[in-house]
Amino acid sequence: MQRILALTAAAAGLFVTALGTKVPSVNVPSCPRIGSVSYTTSVPDRTPFPRTQVDLCYTDDSLELTFIAYDEVNYFFNASQGTNDDIWEYEVMEAFIYKGTEDPQTYVELEVNPNNVTYQAFVYNPSKNRTAGAPFDHFFISDPATDGFKAKTILNKPAKTWRSTLTVPLGIFNVDVGKAKGTSWRMNFFRTVVSPEIYPNQILGGWGVPDQASFHITKYFGKVKFI
Repeated sequence: MQRILALTAAAAGLFVTALGTKVPSVNVPSCPRIGSVSYTTSVPDRTPFPRTQVDLCYTDDSLELTFIAYDEVNYFFNASQGTNDDIWEYEVMEAFIYKGTEDPQTYVELEVNPNNVTYQAFVYNPSKNRTAGAPFDHFFISDPATDGFKAKTILNKPAKTWRSTLTVPLGIFNVDVGKAKGTSWRMNFFRTVVSPEIYPNQILGGWGVPDQASFHITKYFGKVKFI
């Protein structure tokens, strides 16, 4: 059985950035132990949102993420979509990942939907908040399976949950094999809730909650330490 190192973002604590923005933080151990965060807050209104959990640990060469969506009723996706398609238009869980301590302008965006379809890209966001008229681009990871990405998704409709486990190769962040311990990261985690009745509108939730309905405001990325 895995031992949970940190139960929630609140247990892990809050960190104040150099610009005074309060962001959540968590310590992440080596597998099989886990660090865990959860959120129940909508973006940007901070109203109640279906509970969402992310468990994290690292190996010599990978970051292991387990997303758990609670109180799910829709399981809404487009079955015609494949790898790196616009799955974010429907229901997904997402991770934004940067190795370093600064508010990033380039980072990795990962998404998975209830159909186990994934999206993985490097994001170039030099304004750090997707300012109108500023450059904003994605560079897709076109062969994720060969590169070492893995995903497995399990739906449990009687329990109103879905769970996705992702393997992310640390080499894409220039972390050499066996050198992850002690590294510092900025990350954020999000979930979209969509039903056929409200599509294309979405209900958004997140760990580090931005002040706008955008996931690409990097000063709100949480602080993560591999211990």
